[in-house]
Amino acid sequence: MRTPRNKRRPSRAMTEAVLTPQRFVISVDAMGGDRGPAPVVAGLSRSAVKNAQINFILHGDKAVLAPLVARRKNLAGRVEIRHTEEVVTMDAKPSQVMRNGKATSMWSTIEAVRAGDAHVAVSCGNTGALMAVSMLRLRRLPGINRPAIACLWPSRNPGGFNIMLDVGADVRADEHDLSQYALMGASYSRNGLGIKRPRVGLLNVGTEEHKGRAELKAANELIAEIADGANFDYVGFIEGGDIPSSKVDVVVTDGFTGNIALKTGEGTASLIRDLLKQAFKATPLSRIAALLAFTSLRRLSKRTDPRQVNGGVFLGLNGTVVKSHGSADATGVSAAIKLAFTLAQSGFTERLAARVATSSTPRLDAQDAGPRDKSTT
Repeated sequence: MRTPRNKRRPSRAMTEAVLTPQRFVISVDAMGGDRGPAPVVAGLSRSAVKNAQINFILHGDKAVLAPLVARRKNLAGRVEIRHTEEVVTMDAKPSQVMRNGKATSMWSTIEAVRAGDAHVAVSCGNTGALMAVSMLRLRRLPGINRPAIACLWPSRNPGGFNIMLDVGADVRADEHDLSQYALMGASYSRNGLGIKRPRVGLLNVGTEEHKGRAELKAANELIAEIADGANFDYVGFIEGGDIPSSKVDVVVTDGFTGNIALKTGEGTASLIRDLLKQAFKATPLSRIAALLAFTSLRRLSKRTDPRQVNGGVFLGLNGTVVKSHGSADATGVSAAIKLAFTLAQSGFTERLAARVATSSTPRLDAQDAGPRDKSTT
């Protein structure tokens, strides 16, 4: 009997995951990045070495992907390749992809999550197109008006990172959107970073209550009202200098401001690394100093390397999607896959849905999330 389209049989990768306890399947777009599929497959290989619990569904041109996978012996038996004819380019308009993108690797990647073949999707492709396809195929969670993209930001906190959202899903956000971002960011902080009661701050031009646009003042009141019942601490308005501080765990803002802050931070980190290299090469004495400080400099370089925190998470959808940098190399792709695995392992999508659904009458839902772990959403 023919299987209905909306009741697809589980793929080989998902079947193996079900038969093998604690195994997770990650759907990966191999073709959408600036560097092509080679660094994507190399990133899969790195992840496979580090984590035996992951299987992959790889989407793209099989003639190109099969030899790349075959060269990585540690991927044997852990990768299913799904052939697609087309690729979403970086300059493609989301509207075009929505109309004619069904044959692309990006569409196939998201479809695997929608069909239940994979737990999480990862793509290095066009951000606007990826969000459009994700919203079309996965749909928004009930109660969510605007999905958001959340990123990890190096900080002075003990765990090393803060979360900021939105960083580019939508340039607009009213007070209700911002309060939903606070809920989703707190849930991500609990499940992604293991912070039991996150501290949430609302980005503004000052910390005084009379400052900022009208929607920020209204959001300030809404977030304060829901904070205690939603199991997070609201610290109020914060400024740009607080983004990497130990004052907060979650930074809430609109996509326009968040994206500019993100790109500014990445550019500044790159500038500092280049200036340090120039300074330590300036004289013979500075070269000797560089050798003496080599271990510390390498630690600093790793802390400020955006590849180590690669992966923006689409929040507010019926499925988890991780957006990797378009220019990510094997290190960056591996970091995005690690993040995807962490969220899949925590049951993040289900917990976020439960939290949003009960936001009007919030509850501590750790006990309702099952025996996987004892953290709340």
